[in-house]
Amino acid sequence: MKLRLVRQSLENVTLGDLYIDGVWQCHTLEDVDRRLEEGCAKIRGQTAIPLGLYRVTIDFSQRFQRPMLHVLDVCGFDGIRVHAGNGTCDTEGCILVGQDINAACELVHSRWALDALVPQVQSAIDRGEDVTLSVERGS
Repeated sequence: MKLRLVRQSLENVTLGDLYIDGVWQCHTLEDVDRRLEEGCAKIRGQTAIPLGLYRVTIDFSQRFQRPMLHVLDVCGFDGIRVHAGNGTCDTEGCILVGQDINAACELVHSRWALDALVPQVQSAIDRGEDVTLSVERGS
């Protein structure tokens, strides 16, 4: 399964669209894209992960006390999850998902988006498929 996150950076937030095998699934929200892949500095808890290709699994999160999507091997980051939330105060480097974006650039219907996403990824894992996430900058 190929997840593809196409980002659009705004001043204080990074919005995006998440696709599964080329089909749009939901919107995303992350901290500011500080262009870490270009050597720029990370600000702890306020920086989106670098562009790149990552493996994804589902495992138990000690913080959230339940199984969650886990983005693996992100250089300079630990415990990157894809989860529900509305704004940058909910991210700490993680990727939030939602069905809509409001005028304040916050996600809406986040749990619905997550509840639709997780079973698809779990099914792919159960079938023995590798799950990857490509994080890209949109044009």
